[in-house]
Amino acid sequence: MTFPDITPDLKAAMPELRGRLLANQSLAELTWFRAGGPAQVLFTPSDEDDLAYFLAHLPRELPVCVVGVGSNLIVRDGGMPGAVIRLAPRGFGETTVDGDIVSAGAAALDKRVAEAAAAANVSGLEFFFGIPGTVGGALRMNAGANGAETRDVLIEAVGISRDGKKHAFTNADMKFAYRNSGVDPSTVFTSARFRGLIAAPERIRARMNEVQNHRETAQPIREKTGGSTFKNPPGNSAWKLIDAAGCRGLRVGGAQVSEMHCNFLINTGSATGHDIETLGETVRARVKQNSGIELHWEIKRIGIPE
Repeated sequence: MTFPDITPDLKAAMPELRGRLLANQSLAELTWFRAGGPAQVLFTPSDEDDLAYFLAHLPRELPVCVVGVGSNLIVRDGGMPGAVIRLAPRGFGETTVDGDIVSAGAAALDKRVAEAAAAANVSGLEFFFGIPGTVGGALRMNAGANGAETRDVLIEAVGISRDGKKHAFTNADMKFAYRNSGVDPSTVFTSARFRGLIAAPERIRARMNEVQNHRETAQPIREKTGGSTFKNPPGNSAWKLIDAAGCRGLRVGGAQVSEMHCNFLINTGSATGHDIETLGETVRARVKQNSGIELHWEIKRIGIPE
């Protein structure tokens, strides 16, 4: 499927735009699942000012969506209408440390943030080492792992709202909940500041090794996957409910519930976005029937069916 090419009109309306604007760009290659349709427009801003300019001049009726490294994303096969924004490491990927404060752009990998903190003997951010996403995604999702989450360490986030205005958000302003933030979904986060604690380097490195070992031994990290599929219900584990419902190894088309960790879905090679989402919904239905518990998606799903 392809969308009408609106990039000539957008470029005409934004003569000072410096970033890259592409029509009908495949999103499959930007996701870990390697499935799904195109973006009507894919915009990669040069920097924060360029992003603000784009958002301020974008027609109000056009939807906006932000993607990071696509590690927690299902793109439906019909693609994503409107504008998809992807922040690149150049312009949004810098990470610096000053004392016990770590500053990072929204395109910085969570793992790099943990490494920068460790190099400066700052502890408390080791959990980021086990999250295969970016800072922007961590802010949006209150990303967490190994008993810690983003709200435990965030001082302040910065973002650009749909009207192109820059805003700073305190930890309280973020309205964090389990795997969610209450900030308007149209806001594009651009950077964040985190606070850790100065600690012995060997202790920090040992903790990071624990996080890495857990990922490698318990998760199918070398597959085409999207990370944890469903949120853990209160007092329960999603994977245990999925396993109890007999879904380990379940397949729909080219999509399969991981045999290694059944809260992970994998693309065995030929899965479509529809296969992956249908498999997830099948798992939800079986878990509900078996346990009475309704699982909620943790993976973000965007776009329209083919």
